[in-house]
Amino acid sequence: MERTDASSVRIEPWSESDLELLRRANAPELMDHLGGPESEEQVIGRHSRYVALSADRTGRGRMFRITLPGEAEGVGTIGFWERTWQGRKVYETGWAVLAEFQGRGIASAATKAVAEQARAEHKHRYLHAYPSVDNGASNGVCRKAGFMLIGECEVEYPPGHPLPTHDWRLDLHPDH
Repeated sequence: MERTDASSVRIEPWSESDLELLRRANAPELMDHLGGPESEEQVIGRHSRYVALSADRTGRGRMFRITLPGEAEGVGTIGFWERTWQGRKVYETGWAVLAEFQGRGIASAATKAVAEQARAEHKHRYLHAYPSVDNGASNGVCRKAGFMLIGECEVEYPPGHPLPTHDWRLDLHPDH
């Protein structure tokens, strides 16, 4: 499989026109580690939250579509948002790359780009990711993007469903 030049991966702010990309990212093979595909109503709700988060300028986070040159449509989703983790405010990140674009380094490049966006907010020191312990690909993305494995933990995803995950952390301001 051909690797993608990391410098060609772009993240662009989420917009109203990205609903179809979110529907495509709701595929069973992409949602396998997240409790399965969401209903259409849940996808529309998520899309509304993504649009609102991307319009917010208070540093709560941003959502993005992942794009490549020569591709008319987005190839994935990524973002960062605030959460309280172990009594501290941090950023969390998550991503999805459409199946036909996986294995090319796109998620790792997009994760590095989203970390730069989170760093530019100058709001929280850490960016965390919580991939399922069984999701080797997403755990590999964390490693390649420079995150440090803190250990295993449990998060609720979807809400009400405990999910065994790894806690990966990236120090956004290591000089502080």
